[in-house]
Amino acid sequence: MLAIGLILFPVLMAAVAFAIPWARPRIWLLPVTGAVHLALVAAVWRRPDLAAGTAWLALDALDRLVLLLVSVLFMLCSVYAMGYLGYRRGRSSRVFCGCLLMMLAMMSLVAWSHHLGLMWVAVEATTLASAPLIYFNRTARSIEATWKYLLVGSVGIALALLGSFFLAYASWHAGMPTSLILEELILQAPGLSTPWLHAAFVLLLVGYGTKMGLAPMHTWKPDAYGEAPGLVGAMLAGGVTSCAFLAILRVYRVCAAAGEVEYAARILVLMGLVSMALAGVFMVGQRDFKRMLAYSSVEHMGILIFGIGIGGAATFGALLHLVNNALAKGGMFLAAGNIHRAYESKSTEDVRGAMRRLPVSGSLFLVGFIAVTGSPPFGPFLSEFAILNGALGSGRFVVSALFLLFLLIVFIGMGATVLSVVQGRPSPQARAGGYREGILTAAPGLIFMGCVLMLGLYVPGPLRAALLEAAALLEVRP
Repeated sequence: MLAIGLILFPVLMAAVAFAIPWARPRIWLLPVTGAVHLALVAAVWRRPDLAAGTAWLALDALDRLVLLLVSVLFMLCSVYAMGYLGYRRGRSSRVFCGCLLMMLAMMSLVAWSHHLGLMWVAVEATTLASAPLIYFNRTARSIEATWKYLLVGSVGIALALLGSFFLAYASWHAGMPTSLILEELILQAPGLSTPWLHAAFVLLLVGYGTKMGLAPMHTWKPDAYGEAPGLVGAMLAGGVTSCAFLAILRVYRVCAAAGEVEYAARILVLMGLVSMALAGVFMVGQRDFKRMLAYSSVEHMGILIFGIGIGGAATFGALLHLVNNALAKGGMFLAAGNIHRAYESKSTEDVRGAMRRLPVSGSLFLVGFIAVTGSPPFGPFLSEFAILNGALGSGRFVVSALFLLFLLIVFIGMGATVLSVVQGRPSPQARAGGYREGILTAAPGLIFMGCVLMLGLYVPGPLRAALLEAAALLEVRP
């Protein structure tokens, strides 16, 4: 079965990475696995019938979208990893490569899992696989960030487990057979106990929202993103958060099928605006450019659930924004990682003139800022405009105004930090540093930003069809 290959092949390669003693072959396992995984995902997209699985493992349009994102993100990050690990030869790559491959396997399992219990296991496994990657630099701040990531994430995932129990109890309380299989829950949804369903949705939203980095459950994010290597930040911001968002969407589908979509939508809109507002506040005056990217991720997670809560045309916009955000964050985190290596600092007090010191990465960092803040002609402008259009079209003028206000605050706060990094002249110490950009560390970021630009000008037919099909799964409002 194709599902077995997409999940077990990275697991097998992770085992090989842990077992072999040679660094160079171990590093090559990353792009080889990424290429095989991407080829299998492409086969699924060409022939969806190949994705036919079991009740526990299946792919619908939403799942295929997330699976493609994860695969593309890993492929480009694996190429970057070859250059990055070549520069960090003094540090063992065994745990790094093995855990990165396990991340790919577990994110693939999240996309395939239609049993909410198995999905919970897969989401928790991504936490365990990614924690050692945050500690890769082995500093006091990185161990603190890793523990915070594990502790906050564990509380969130525990609440998600409790929410899953509540969801099963909503069936039992209504006198129906209990099940955590998504399709069976959707069929049973009209008869589920409403109070228990409401409680389950809140717990699951808080639980998976913690993994997603929604405010106020985002407290692990600035530390983890700030201390992790750039490519790990890209995998977390574009991959793990997308998987957590998918988990929330599956629970949202159950609520929608039960006729409780308005209850869920109000909570989503509120949490989306809170996340955007808090991100904007902490971005103003931010001096650590990697922590700034963490707060940008908090903002964009808020945009995603805001769009789902609004519904209608905003649903399509939110799903398109999922793609745009993952690609844009991938490019920005890789550029930020290069800048960090060149200056040996993340502070705007030490980092000046990045466009002179690292022409490609400095330029990508500036272009990435333009893209992620929703400026034309990049993809996020199109997706954010679709969300705003959906909000205005539904008569939600107050929340539309707040949405625009928070976007403006983020633009101003983020712009001050980014311009401080890229403009000016690098210090003599920075110019004397030994780090130089190479094709392996520069090309993946260029490809990421090229894709984001393309999506602002043209959405390919197969992707548009998948987005429309995925949006139709979520749009069951009265």
